[in-house]
Amino acid sequence: MFFKRASLLLAGLWAVSVTTMADEQAAMQQDIANIKQQLRVLQATQQGRAAQSANPDVSLILSGSYGDFKNDPEQYHIPGISRAEETGPGQQGLSLAESELIISSNIDDLFYGRFTAALTPENEVEVEEAFIQSLALPAGFTAQAGRFYSELGYLNAQHPHSWHFVDTALVYRALLGNHYGDDGIQLRWLAPTDFYLELGSEVFSGDSYPMAGRANDGRGAQTAFIKLGGDVGVSHSWLAGYALLQGDVRERLTEADSVAFSGEVEVSALELVWKWAPQGNASQRHLIIQAEWLQRQETGSYTISSIDRPIDARQSGWYGQVVYQFMPRWRFGLRYDRLKIENPGSAFEGTSLETGDHQPERSSMMLDYSRSEFSRIRLQYNRDESGIEADNQWFLQYIVSMGAHGAHRF
Repeated sequence: MFFKRASLLLAGLWAVSVTTMADEQAAMQQDIANIKQQLRVLQATQQGRAAQSANPDVSLILSGSYGDFKNDPEQYHIPGISRAEETGPGQQGLSLAESELIISSNIDDLFYGRFTAALTPENEVEVEEAFIQSLALPAGFTAQAGRFYSELGYLNAQHPHSWHFVDTALVYRALLGNHYGDDGIQLRWLAPTDFYLELGSEVFSGDSYPMAGRANDGRGAQTAFIKLGGDVGVSHSWLAGYALLQGDVRERLTEADSVAFSGEVEVSALELVWKWAPQGNASQRHLIIQAEWLQRQETGSYTISSIDRPIDARQSGWYGQVVYQFMPRWRFGLRYDRLKIENPGSAFEGTSLETGDHQPERSSMMLDYSRSEFSRIRLQYNRDESGIEADNQWFLQYIVSMGAHGAHRF
């Protein structure tokens, strides 16, 4: 009896041992299969990067508009501010806006590249962006070099096709010539925090408005910026930032060829953006509240009709806007702009830029429809009191995107 029970026990232990070995072998085979699958995914990723390098993303943005104005836009000027060229309210009647050709790609595991050409209605080609960007710097750092838009403010780095209105904010038109971009280098650092915190600095040649002349051996402008952001629950998110631009100016020509400025410029910018989408789903409904304040200090002299006139004055302004998508594809927006022009002394006396008591402002309202993420039609009305005479402005605009185009920033 004892031997019979012992033989049965040994047989049971052998069966358990064989089963355990089979289970371990099956688990080992599964691990090997998982490793092979990971290797296939890694290989496919590397092949995808190589393929993208050979076949970059290419997109073309087409846009046009119809403008109806009470006043002649060719006579537009803002008292107290010598603007950059081609920064007015737009053209009367039917007109083709700038088209943008965008080519971008990961170059390899270390670099990303982007090229943006603006094709103007006058059949000219302008290079808006042409830069490379690092992909693998340690400790949260990113470097960029080439021609690009500065991080001076929220709207500044956005292309016109991503604006929520037909035109940019009035303060950008007046103080930055719509936006500030130049040839330069940029270094950013993303902090390893639970919330979004990024610090950065830029050095530019200083050849673009509000700079000019490539002072300091082609290092005529510098910026520093900080950006913070985060989520509030699952439906709300926010972004805030501050930036400072400083530079030297040598004979900056503006909309009037007889007016040139030389001296120093300092621009400060504050930004605040709040977004709401129910449960984070922006496809049905969402709300965007956005505001910025900019201030420009000019110290130097304006040369008007060969006479140097000293100036030490500030120009500032702000805008606030609300854009609400009340149902899929449809959005409604309101915007208010205002400028504050300090008395520039005798710099503009006797010219069309003389300030007087005028304080420029503008109110805007828009309604747009997006058939898809690739097409949009927009109707907009401006009550523009930035010039001496108030102007009622109507716009009908279309924007379409063809080809592969990356997602827009926050």
